[in-house]
Amino acid sequence: MEAQALVPLLLTLAVPVLVLLAISQLLDSRTRQQRSRRPLQTTPLKNVVINDPAVVRRMLIDHADAFSNRPKAAFPENFGGTHSINSVPYGPTWRALRGNLIAGIFHPTRLGVLAPLQREAVEGLVAGLSSSITGRRCSAEAVVVRDHLHAAVFMLVARMCLGDEVGERDVHTLEREVGSFILTFVKDSALAGSMSARLLHWRRWRRYSGMFSRLSKLILPIIAARQRRSQHGNGGIRCYVDSLLDLRVPNNDADVGTAAATTTGSKRPLTDREMVRLVFEFLGANTVSVVSCVEWTLAHLVIRPEVQEKLHHEITSGSHGDLISEDRLRSLPYLRATILESLRLHPPVSVILRNVDAHDLAAFGGRAPPAPANDGGTQRVCLVVINVGKVSRNRSMWTDPDEFRPERFLAGGEAEGVGPVAGPKEIRMLPFGAGRRYCPGVEVAMIHVGYFLAALVRDFEWALPVDGHSIDLTEKHSFFMVMKTPLRARVTPRHHAC
Repeated sequence: MEAQALVPLLLTLAVPVLVLLAISQLLDSRTRQQRSRRPLQTTPLKNVVINDPAVVRRMLIDHADAFSNRPKAAFPENFGGTHSINSVPYGPTWRALRGNLIAGIFHPTRLGVLAPLQREAVEGLVAGLSSSITGRRCSAEAVVVRDHLHAAVFMLVARMCLGDEVGERDVHTLEREVGSFILTFVKDSALAGSMSARLLHWRRWRRYSGMFSRLSKLILPIIAARQRRSQHGNGGIRCYVDSLLDLRVPNNDADVGTAAATTTGSKRPLTDREMVRLVFEFLGANTVSVVSCVEWTLAHLVIRPEVQEKLHHEITSGSHGDLISEDRLRSLPYLRATILESLRLHPPVSVILRNVDAHDLAAFGGRAPPAPANDGGTQRVCLVVINVGKVSRNRSMWTDPDEFRPERFLAGGEAEGVGPVAGPKEIRMLPFGAGRRYCPGVEVAMIHVGYFLAALVRDFEWALPVDGHSIDLTEKHSFFMVMKTPLRARVTPRHHAC
């Protein structure tokens, strides 16, 4: 009797769900039909994948004008209408945003201003890691370093972005939200293309689509407080938000990247939504790129203890125990070579994406996919995908490209003179991009990585876990290329004898 009584109830619950699914499928079908009938300004074509370093150089350097537009990321709808420096079309607004970032934060003359923040972040990381291993029996337990490292780097980046007086509670909350978005982006952004998928996974979609709103509620009060302090002359060091508040961008957003935007001369301040998007970009990109590079490098130092000892000797020779300074970092060639080799094998981003007109692609010798039957004379846009990892492991350019060998970047090595940004004549690796849209924060990122890595190698010995687990170098691709399995290692203070 009880089973029979449940049948009407189950039917009552199932019918609305089935109706919603049917409606969503109908809406998806009509949307696809409308898109196919609607005259489009552009016709997207299949991806064009590029692995040849010589072709990459011709695209990004010789034909920079045609290869400087990036596709929009598949963010939720409420991210729409705003751009980051990474996504804004090549043109006046891009130049304004990028120029502001370089002049306001990443200019070489500001490195001295950032030094106290870097020093405090490194000291905090060393102290936190030391505390976490205190009481462990001769450091037998493995430590997962990523959480300690991420917290220290994010605090540094947040202070560069929001001011040195930003509260720790605000920083921790922002770290949780930004980290959550980056981790879930690949998985949940796929829901944006299907109404039925959103209904089936509504909890995930609600959290994902609400990210921007939550970030705004966290960031906008901090920006307002920062503006008030700056107006009263009590703003501390000049931070990224200060520069955004002063920035004026071309007013004619509809003509971004066209001559109209440059001739009107009308400019406006950034909106709240635009500032939130730019702050989000700054916090995420500058944190994860540094964290991933340090973690990958430590993993290789665990696998290659002889490299670790050679690096430790260089770092400690003549330092008298003092914290590594910026001037000293520049005089440590093996440290720089180790970082460059890590970036070659594990670039922060796995691919570089460009939206390119098919005619431009064909003009410089590339192969565009054939036009679809219903092309209708519209502009045909190709998504060009540059495989960064395959470029930096190209066997015609590197000896034993899969081997971790820092010596190749030293004087007399096969990569002497190769740096983190590709030069105009040859591209052998491009961990921070190349051409006009290379990462503007590359120099500061290299110094950040140098600070953290030097301190971690100077103060701790890194070794394989005693439980027999090896180091997993499997890559995970999301916004950035990170270790799929966080690094676990025995961490022993070098001044402590077990």
